[in-house]
Amino acid sequence: MADLPFEIPKYREYPEVPAIKAGAMAHSHPHVANEKIQDALGYHTKLDEDWQVTHDKAIGKFGELLGKYRSLKVFMDACVHCGACTDKCHYFIGTNDPKNMPVARQELMRSVYRRYFTLPGKMFPSLVGAKDLTKELLDEWYTYFWQCSECRRCSVFCPYGIDTAEVTMAARSILDTVGYGQKYTNEILGKVNKIGNNLGLPGPALENTLEGLEEDIKDDTGVDVKYPLDVQGAEVLLVTPSADFFAEPHIESLIGYGKVFHAAGISWTLSSYASEAGNFGLFDGDYEMMRKVAQRVRKAALELGVKRIVVGECGHAWRVAYAFWNTLSGLGAGANDPFAIELQKQLDPRYKQPSHICEFTWDLIQQGRLQFDKEANDSRIITFHDSCNVARASRMGDYPGGQFEIPRNIIKTVANKFVDMSPETIREVTFCCGGGGGILTDELVEARIKGAFPRMEALQEVVDKHGVNFMATICAICKAQFTKVLPYYGFNMRLVGGVHQLVSTAIRLGNEQ
Repeated sequence: MADLPFEIPKYREYPEVPAIKAGAMAHSHPHVANEKIQDALGYHTKLDEDWQVTHDKAIGKFGELLGKYRSLKVFMDACVHCGACTDKCHYFIGTNDPKNMPVARQELMRSVYRRYFTLPGKMFPSLVGAKDLTKELLDEWYTYFWQCSECRRCSVFCPYGIDTAEVTMAARSILDTVGYGQKYTNEILGKVNKIGNNLGLPGPALENTLEGLEEDIKDDTGVDVKYPLDVQGAEVLLVTPSADFFAEPHIESLIGYGKVFHAAGISWTLSSYASEAGNFGLFDGDYEMMRKVAQRVRKAALELGVKRIVVGECGHAWRVAYAFWNTLSGLGAGANDPFAIELQKQLDPRYKQPSHICEFTWDLIQQGRLQFDKEANDSRIITFHDSCNVARASRMGDYPGGQFEIPRNIIKTVANKFVDMSPETIREVTFCCGGGGGILTDELVEARIKGAFPRMEALQEVVDKHGVNFMATICAICKAQFTKVLPYYGFNMRLVGGVHQLVSTAIRLGNEQ
């Protein structure tokens, strides 16, 4: 492993508020999207040479967002700088940079809000901490709002319930509007809009990948487990993160999904048109872009005539599906355009629409339709990482906290050895993996490694006490992030994997029952 130009945080005997290092991460920012990438998404292509033009566009967009989303104005006005959020952010804990305190990061935006949208700020700016929007301040927005993973952990502890993710999303939306977009997220949005998945994997390549997967499973198990593509009239449309099609350990969960469908005798299909569950429009705070991506799924569901829609292991995909699909695309209650109405008539009302793959599998387990050999996972001592978008922005099942219990119930059904990490680091107060929210790009590796620090501390504790050697999670970004950062903390990159990877290992297929 190559030497790093920065220090990796050292574990602490007791968690403590880090000593402040002003400007510690001021140098860290992602690559800026080029004109071609921006233009493909309908964004302004680049910053205008005339600063006044950029300034006016930014303030205009800010005003538009304040008028459209009452919550944003509330969040701008409500903060009393109590500091309850300061030591809750994994990026501040890992980097020591005070501008990675949620309150300080948001102040970069609130100071501008006060200057242009409040009377005291217009009349007496210096008295209320109001600031003119300058190029230097906009640069700080780009630096620090791309060191927020929109995980919302700070919001759990905020006495006013300020949703930091919404503030970050608004800032990024303004940046996109003026031509200051992020290369990684916007390039991926271009691929999904053009081809149907974040990888830019065309239909023939996807088909070839699935055929190869079928051959591998047949060689391994002797069972013909199929991975159907674009099958008309299948009961289930599975929409999964495209990382599941090629990357380790993601593909192991895809193998698990297929085995579940096979063992339960349920017809299913993937779609080459909508082969992506992830929706990076969320990261950019662009609801119209979220709608555009989500409506690909609706179109695929209508054309294939499916009865159920199931979402694979992806945190932000499930957040968007659970919280936004109803109004973005009619996949769920709430939408009333003709296509949404048509879709609702088509889908089976006996089931939640959409469902998470963990809900789907757990329901089958409870019905006794799946059988497992738990001992097959006896080489693993397992813990579980609650992915932040699942934990704090969604539900599973029919009861509060189902998003915490159902994945753990599945793990305990397919394996004998399970232990939770410290309660201060899981469930609704889970620490982010450090790579979410559009930060999973190489130029932000320092922020990613340092942002993972609190989770690594908690993981190290159960490794030392219980011999944990496998951390399960249900998010593609978490899997990719941990695969990258685990070695920097002395762990094997294969320590992380999916819940359905464990299901795949233990499930009994037709010839084994």
